[in-house]
Amino acid sequence: MADILNYFFHPLPNAIMTVLVSLSAIYWLLTFISGDFLGDLDMDLEAGVDVDAQGGVEGPSFFSRALAFINVGKVPVMVVLSTFKFIAWMFTLASSMIWNIGSWGWKSGLILIPVFILAYFLTRLATRPLIRIYRSMGYNGEEQHELIGRTARMKSAISGDKLGYAEVVILNDVIRVLVKSKSGGAIPYGAEVTLMSDADSGRYYLVEPDINIHNVLND
Repeated sequence: MADILNYFFHPLPNAIMTVLVSLSAIYWLLTFISGDFLGDLDMDLEAGVDVDAQGGVEGPSFFSRALAFINVGKVPVMVVLSTFKFIAWMFTLASSMIWNIGSWGWKSGLILIPVFILAYFLTRLATRPLIRIYRSMGYNGEEQHELIGRTARMKSAISGDKLGYAEVVILNDVIRVLVKSKSGGAIPYGAEVTLMSDADSGRYYLVEPDINIHNVLND
């Protein structure tokens, strides 16, 4: 038993990955105890595009494309992250046996660079079968919520054909969506809007300023 524990925590790369995998194991233990078997406690990810200060769209960010490559959005991010860490852990343990990297000292940590790169691509393959499983369980990322008709708060100013972000809160979940002014009129940052319809194959929502008693009194 002592030999196994020593192997898990020596050399340095083994120790790093053992700690990371242990954190994931604790997370899943708490998740199962709480009854969240889908494991869809995802981080609040961006919608996949960058918006400048004026609300203009710059295109998909590198981070968003990197996450999409390993099926984040189709599979819960914590499932993908746990899969990535487990694969990297296996390669790290194997490398310590094959190349005796324990003799490298602190430089053994450099082995994590190629390990992470290899684990990244293998995570895409490993999570691909899970897409159909989670879809059958009712997980469709943020698309599972019906957003049309809901009130959102603007997180950037928009006008004309410019796109921006708005946030919708559903059962304490904050969902950020890409929006465009339906009439083309200016809508300032922080304004409450109503999601009227999705356009451009669901890439963004058309919005109009929300009319409520607070807005009337402020006007």
